[in-house]
Amino acid sequence: MNRKWTHTTLLVLGLLFLVFMLRTVGVEKVWHALASLGWGLVPLVLLEGLGEMMHTNGWRRCLCYPFRSQSVVRLFWIRMAGYAINYFTPTAALGGEVTRVSLVAPAGHTAEATSTVLIDKACMALAHLLLVVAGAGLLLLGGIRLPPVLQTTMLVSGSVIAAGIIAFMLIQKEGKLGAVLRWRLVQRLAGARSQKITDNTAAVDEALRIFYRDRRSDLALAVIWHMGGYAASLLQTWLFFTLLGLHPGFVVVAGVWIIGLWFDLVVFLVPMSAGTLEGSRIVTFAAVGYSAVQGMTLGMVVRLGHFSWAVLGLISYAVLAFKPGAPSLSPAHSELRTATRTSAPGR
Repeated sequence: MNRKWTHTTLLVLGLLFLVFMLRTVGVEKVWHALASLGWGLVPLVLLEGLGEMMHTNGWRRCLCYPFRSQSVVRLFWIRMAGYAINYFTPTAALGGEVTRVSLVAPAGHTAEATSTVLIDKACMALAHLLLVVAGAGLLLLGGIRLPPVLQTTMLVSGSVIAAGIIAFMLIQKEGKLGAVLRWRLVQRLAGARSQKITDNTAAVDEALRIFYRDRRSDLALAVIWHMGGYAASLLQTWLFFTLLGLHPGFVVVAGVWIIGLWFDLVVFLVPMSAGTLEGSRIVTFAAVGYSAVQGMTLGMVVRLGHFSWAVLGLISYAVLAFKPGAPSLSPAHSELRTATRTSAPGR
């Protein structure tokens, strides 16, 4: 209840901040800038989908057989269904992951699917962080000088988030993610229910250990695919400038993209990025010498892309929920999986 109340509060505050920014920048000015994009809004929104498709390929590298045998198109719509749940509901980005697990895995095999979603989240976060770090170096080499306060904030927040991501991946690698959760729940519950929770989290931890030990190439490829997914927004940023008749150099376009990525990394807790998406682009454009109207307009374009694909995700969720197509795990595969666990080296 407290978590839902926190996220609802953040959502309301974000929306109020968004209204305040629109009134300050000027609704008519922003609307005129959006209208000037014309049909260019279509490819801008489609580029959002291209990025999500690349993120889907990153998730696919985290999947184990037979979940991985599903078509990339089906996995894309499963991912978008989870994306929609996260976007429209105050579930702290958890409801969508539960949705992904339920749609990709047959009943009784959620431990494997849960581990793939957790690994995918870690790979996405690492890819995001690597791009921000590399982009910060590009900004310095390109001669873009950010305000000292913004530089310090980026450095401190980036360091904290980097430590969190690395710790999260190390805990996964060692198979300790469920330890604290099990301890807290077992203190409150007893009997069969407590034992069931312990067994489930132990199975997830085991699947995590196996992945990090045996599938390092897939781990690297997942991070690379996710980096490609985030890079799609670089193309989106370049196209936005072009449609407005602006032609800054590559370093400026990349600077806008990188600073925007950094803001997205540090404000991920705000539902729907309400207010933070547009506000961050205003700050970003000001940092590279452009107007608040242009920054606000890019934020609205990105939001339109998010909203459009989230609506499609809701539709896909309705279709997938009534048309299950998750692969079944055969007895032979289950036995092979068990044998692999018990005979794996280093166990």
